[in-house]
Amino acid sequence: MTAIKRVVFNQKGGVGKSTITANLAAVAAQQGRRALVVDLDPQGNLSHYVYGPDADQLRPSVFDFFDQILNFSLNSQPTLAHVHATPFAGLSLMCSHPELGELGPKLEARYKMYKLRDALNELAKEFDEIWVDTPPALNFFSRSALIACERVLIPFDCDDFSRRALYTLLDNLQEIRGDHNAGLQLEGIIVNQFQPRAALPAKLVAELAAEGLPMLNSKLSSSVKIRESHQSSQPMVYLDPKHKLSQEFVALYQELSGR
Repeated sequence: MTAIKRVVFNQKGGVGKSTITANLAAVAAQQGRRALVVDLDPQGNLSHYVYGPDADQLRPSVFDFFDQILNFSLNSQPTLAHVHATPFAGLSLMCSHPELGELGPKLEARYKMYKLRDALNELAKEFDEIWVDTPPALNFFSRSALIACERVLIPFDCDDFSRRALYTLLDNLQEIRGDHNAGLQLEGIIVNQFQPRAALPAKLVAELAAEGLPMLNSKLSSSVKIRESHQSSQPMVYLDPKHKLSQEFVALYQELSGR
């Protein structure tokens, strides 16, 4: 058995990609799975979330992985060397680095978009699940992740701007599926910051479901507790397992796992 490889992607920023990726991977680890999170966003929010404020000091990082590809290093380190333990049992990290974005145009010019796929296929022998966080843009790193993974999850905020962006995103996924990764499956759209008492969110979700889009049943509420979770570098199931949002992440993970 090799790992399930998922990428969490949306070209729109501020929709909770890093938070969702980290928390779903944390649930997987807490339930006894060997989970790896890969942070491809130069901002490194996920890395700081699951490792702590010293995440920028972790080496080798994803930057080093791509840098040795770019420079054909004779002293290349094995892929597994770029994986680090986190403070949470069963949860490992390939961390980002602030300089990662500088490599993107150079890597794209040399058509290195399949190198991440090869690396994750290698790492899939060591883990049960791989979760990839992406930058909020369709660039080299997000394309690489979409090529490397079997399943894609789309976080969605319930407003009209997000809906318009969603259609563009779906077109881009179709293009990547056609040109690079025929096996890429849209596993589901995650409704984030959901307000059940507000009329517009429920209406938008119903309309998208009526269009045949795979809207996941498990929705994530808005909560100030998530700020404390970020600040303390503890995903919700570790910070407060009984909190409503923690239980929503568990429910979402179970829905994705088919349990």
